[in-house]
Amino acid sequence: MLGGEPQDKEQLIELLKDARQRELLDTDALSMIEGVLQVSDLRVRDIMIPRAEMVYLRRDDPLEKILQVAVKSAHSRFPVIGDDRGEVVGILLAKDLLSFCVDSARRAFNIRDLLRSAVFVPESKRLNVLLKEFRASRNHMAIVVDEYGAAAGLVTIEDVLEQIVGEIDDEHDYDEGSGIFRRGHNEFSVKARTLIEDFNEYFGSDFSDGEFDTIGGLVVNAFGRLPQRGETVELGRFRFSVLRADSRRVHLLSVHALDEGGVPPETAVQ
Repeated sequence: MLGGEPQDKEQLIELLKDARQRELLDTDALSMIEGVLQVSDLRVRDIMIPRAEMVYLRRDDPLEKILQVAVKSAHSRFPVIGDDRGEVVGILLAKDLLSFCVDSARRAFNIRDLLRSAVFVPESKRLNVLLKEFRASRNHMAIVVDEYGAAAGLVTIEDVLEQIVGEIDDEHDYDEGSGIFRRGHNEFSVKARTLIEDFNEYFGSDFSDGEFDTIGGLVVNAFGRLPQRGETVELGRFRFSVLRADSRRVHLLSVHALDEGGVPPETAVQ
């Protein structure tokens, strides 16, 4: 580094790691600083929940069905769709349904009276810009739209903050199924903590879980070291790219199926 000063982001991170080794920073602080630096490089498409994985409500569904979805998912906010999943007409807060849990109030239910305006953002928006907009507007959820204006997925303020502070687990996180999200016909985002057993079941692969429990552990072992964001390795029928990692572990992977055998037919994109 010229004059001892970092000239780019990589040199800055090396300087911070040196500070950690000299115990000027603790590990958690270093991880969060790295997360802040990475957020400016990531875009909404890198972390969004794809449309196929969204939990949503239909505008014309009866109250009983809406309550069933709300109770089963335990989410606090729901996109509400119109005629198809690409048309999001608003956001419904779970707390606004509470008064209709009483039988005497059910006749007055009209979901249109409860809808709140949805915030729409493009897939290409940078996460640091989105976080600033979330803070300014006090919104917690945004609908991600593709180039044609149709809903491609959703992103929450929690999703963005997790890029900085790491996974934010709540009591419902482990009830939401797999950490595997489809982004295209043969493109997926996979949480590194996803069990190899679950990965194999989803993709029909046969990776061994004898030495490692998670797909993140398998990928790190393939590198032979802790990889950085953007690094890629091929294992079997898949190409794994690191979407998010800090100085301690890998958090999120991009998975590209190299042949049709790696694409689950039962969840094929419509």
